[in-house]
Amino acid sequence: MPNFPYEVMHERQDALERLELCIRWGSYDIHVLRFHLTQFPPGRIVGFHKHAEYEFHFIPQGKGKVIIVDQEYALKPGMLYLTGPEIMHYQEADALEAMDELCLHVDIVDRLEQGLHDDSRSYDDWEAAEARDCIEKLKSLPHSPAADLHQAMPRFLEAYQACNDNFVGSYTTIKQAVIQILLRAVRAYDSANEQKHFPTRDMKAYRYRLALEYIYANYDGFITLEDVADKLNLSTRHIQRLFKELHHGHTFSRILEDIRLNVVCRELQESDQSVEKIAKLAGFAGGNYLHAVFRKKFGVTPSEYRRSTRSKVMP
Repeated sequence: MPNFPYEVMHERQDALERLELCIRWGSYDIHVLRFHLTQFPPGRIVGFHKHAEYEFHFIPQGKGKVIIVDQEYALKPGMLYLTGPEIMHYQEADALEAMDELCLHVDIVDRLEQGLHDDSRSYDDWEAAEARDCIEKLKSLPHSPAADLHQAMPRFLEAYQACNDNFVGSYTTIKQAVIQILLRAVRAYDSANEQKHFPTRDMKAYRYRLALEYIYANYDGFITLEDVADKLNLSTRHIQRLFKELHHGHTFSRILEDIRLNVVCRELQESDQSVEKIAKLAGFAGGNYLHAVFRKKFGVTPSEYRRSTRSKVMP
């Protein structure tokens, strides 16, 4: 008989249940009530009963059957089923073969519904939305077994080993394992295979902003279009296309020149440094080159611009 990886969980059957596990997930408090591996000897019957909480049942080994409400289903390794609050169910192991079952009982409290929400607490919006989506689906899952397609079962063993080994981060690992069991169980029933769309950026605007940030950070030195393209891991053609589309049709050279000229104008108005020093400060090759560029752009020399702007602010 092949080695049964969950056998170790029989050694300390109540190890996980000794922990006071209350997990805050979005607006929910998830209280872990039972969390263990149990075994049904051959022919063992657990008559019709119900719980006030959610119970996740996983079959790692053996076979048997379950009756949920009034429908009977065969159970075999690799299957799971969920019984929600007040759902009547009956369990029975095969007459000749024992059946192991991994069980997770959780009581789920919606803090918003209970008026327990702390307005000062901030949540990750996306995680909170996923939590709500998962819990809402739990309420409407079919009353029938499904295959453990997304490997929720190994999370039981992961949590047990974390509890036993007590390494740095064990408690967090156990709580994350509980969340993963919930999520992966729900996914097993997600027959529509719907694609979730994670929050995404407008990549054009994002790359354009990164390119501008890089230019603003390096305008005072030697900077080329190739430098910007290399920084963003894009082609120079792609960068130029972004600039022309999102920056009034301007090219990289025009954008860089405008940034440098804005710096020059500010310095001419606010400082007494020489035009030569201002030119170097703004990334121009020298005062003569700045003189030519400035006059072409504004129709006056840098010195004339300085005198004009300062005369306007004089009392």
